[in-house]
Amino acid sequence: MEEKNTFHKQVKAIYRLMLGLFGIFGLMVATILYIMADPDLSFFRGSTADTTYVAVSEEDDFDKIENGIHVRTGLVDAEGLMTVVNNCTNCHSARLVIQNRMNKERWISTIRWMQETQNLWDLGKNEDIIVDYLVTNYPPKKKGRREVLTDVDWYVLEE
Repeated sequence: MEEKNTFHKQVKAIYRLMLGLFGIFGLMVATILYIMADPDLSFFRGSTADTTYVAVSEEDDFDKIENGIHVRTGLVDAEGLMTVVNNCTNCHSARLVIQNRMNKERWISTIRWMQETQNLWDLGKNEDIIVDYLVTNYPPKKKGRREVLTDVDWYVLEE
């Protein structure tokens, strides 16, 4: 009978030990989950100062002009700008238009090439507006020659 009481006490001790270990494990899991949900532990900081949020309106003016330049595309503000933006920037960047400076004949031949090979639609009356805008604002630049070198100390290469 004594062995039975001893065995019963040992089982009770193991049971209590297991309950304690599982309790500690449960607290650890709960703590980890809380830290994952609220990493800055704001619950324990007490009350915070009242925060006032102010609504800021976002300005989405895609046709904004600043200093004579269309902000979205970088094209010069002049008559025919929106026609160029609506017809040219559908397929390619406005930067491509800006870098390709041409005269009237070359702009027209470029438009014909795009119509034949790149599926550009017929521009109709807009073609004259577009070409006039491009010739006026993006004409070819005259490239000068490099200045003549003077006062250069030349040396002879030795073999």
